[in-house]
Amino acid sequence: MTWKQVFTSSVGKKLVMGFTGIFLILFLVIHAGLNACIWANDGGKMFNSGAHFMGANVVPRILEIGLFAGLILHIVQGIMLELSNRSKRGVAYAKDFGNQGSKWYSRSMGILGILILLFLILHMTDFWFPNRSHQGFLLGEEIDLYAKMKETFATLWVVIVYVLGCLSLGYHLAHGFQSAFKTIGVHNKKYNLMLTSLGYGFSIVITLAFVMMPLSFYFGWLN
Repeated sequence: MTWKQVFTSSVGKKLVMGFTGIFLILFLVIHAGLNACIWANDGGKMFNSGAHFMGANVVPRILEIGLFAGLILHIVQGIMLELSNRSKRGVAYAKDFGNQGSKWYSRSMGILGILILLFLILHMTDFWFPNRSHQGFLLGEEIDLYAKMKETFATLWVVIVYVLGCLSLGYHLAHGFQSAFKTIGVHNKKYNLMLTSLGYGFSIVITLAFVMMPLSFYFGWLN
């Protein structure tokens, strides 16, 4: 397979989606782990220390570039696959099998992806851009992100939007996790049930972890 086919052929697009999906899954683990530091309930000292490490060291900043590249590739290839599938499908099926054929979220990955993208733009506007604007290119002074979270999540509509964004991510992961691994060849009848269960478990844990963050600030469970 040539490099051009990697980004233009149906198989190539799926492989790119699979590998970038796994890369983003690993990022979610790190992001959730860092954000979980807020529950140390120490006024944000542990969380801000972790955020400082991620923002003031060269390696994480370089990996950040790879993260954005992977995210953009994932979005672009996802849109291209969705458009390709719609054009090939042409006429709708005579009978709608609903969840008997596939789960609704597996049929709505494009819509869920767009919702997550909109949520991501809001999230970066709230936290990433304000923080980076106070830094140099590689090193610099961060803002107090814990205080910023506390201020942001004091508003009910913002909390609701974040919760809905996290739920969209959860449903996207419910299908995307197992799909990503199957795409790169981790597909065996013997292990399918385990992979599916792991995907559901991961999507639930990640969703709950992210949902509880704005809720914890809004309801005053953190000092």
